[in-house]
Amino acid sequence: MNEFFGSTLFFGAVITIAFYECGILLKRKFKLALFNPLLICVVAIILFLVLTGTAYSVYYDGAKYISYLLTPATVCLAIPLYEQMELLKKNWKAVMAGILSGVLTSLTTVFALAALFHTGRALYVTLLPKSVTTAIGVGIAQELGGVVTITAAAIILTGIFGNMIAQTVYRVFHITEPIARGVGLGTAAHAIGTARAMEMGEVEGAMSSLSIAVAGVVTVVGASLFANLPV
Repeated sequence: MNEFFGSTLFFGAVITIAFYECGILLKRKFKLALFNPLLICVVAIILFLVLTGTAYSVYYDGAKYISYLLTPATVCLAIPLYEQMELLKKNWKAVMAGILSGVLTSLTTVFALAALFHTGRALYVTLLPKSVTTAIGVGIAQELGGVVTITAAAIILTGIFGNMIAQTVYRVFHITEPIARGVGLGTAAHAIGTARAMEMGEVEGAMSSLSIAVAGVVTVVGASLFANLPV
């Protein structure tokens, strides 16, 4: 199977897009948060590779072309923010307070759980950057001596989980303010959460886009400080 799929240049990209589209169809049909397209895509790809005996390296040779789109997609997040610049200027204090409190909550929670379960420093610093985008989180983990692969997995799972439960959380706690919803998603669930925020509205998407960048910078500083705490 490795030779067969390896001979197809875009094999990884094709099955990734196909599984993601299946996830979208399931989400539209059942309208349940559990049927998150990204989650379905990840699980389906893992099962496919295991059942067919296909090596990950073979899959990635084709899937890497999708990764190339990550940079321009991230840059495009600046567009909704630019369109809502006046709104940001009027509410910048509340936005900054929301981002700072979100980052502090994330770091404090990881510290408390690490201390409670006696995880040791290596796993503790590995999980500290779980709520920031992968590029920043992996860099933080490397600098602090964490396990990069676990950090990447934790970041992805955090984003998917935040994407899935955001609407329910906002409904339960009656959070209707677009700025608050956007800041919450961007700070807690990075780019995957931002995708959900953009579905909610333009303001939510813009605030979430801003939160990704600011939360990343704040986490770099905060994680360095929290890493020195005994667990």
